[in-house]
Amino acid sequence: MPEIVELPGRPYIGVRGTITMTTFGLIADRISEIIGWLAERGESPAGPPFLRYESIDLAGDRLVVQAGVPVAAPLEGERDLFAATLPAGRYASVTHHGHPDGLFDVVEALLKWGEEQGLSWDMTADGGAEQWGCRLELFMTDPRVEPDLHKWDTELQFRLT
Repeated sequence: MPEIVELPGRPYIGVRGTITMTTFGLIADRISEIIGWLAERGESPAGPPFLRYESIDLAGDRLVVQAGVPVAAPLEGERDLFAATLPAGRYASVTHHGHPDGLFDVVEALLKWGEEQGLSWDMTADGGAEQWGCRLELFMTDPRVEPDLHKWDTELQFRLT
């Protein structure tokens, strides 16, 4: 069942790209690169890695997505890795247990729940695309520990206005 949670600002190192539904790996697969980059600097992730959806245009099959890894304190990025902070605020949150392919239905259910609750998303529509202030998929399961995708936990956090 979804819940509303208050979250602080969270610094992270990320990378951004414009992808399609079939090229998610171009961004998602860079999470391990970011974790390695942090390790080279003696830093460890301060929370689960995530995907942050900035713009979603399903009809045009165009998404602007970030892969990010939280850090304990702000760091300087380099090359195409950048430092940023997830915004503080109220978020609608729900956890999905199972294969990531099931996330589409979980997202739809969360959006419907929010509508039924009279919630307002930190999102605007622009020319058929949704522009999100902060829409996250956090990967709670370490694939090195649990390689079976059907046993993964993914938390959705969608910021509210």
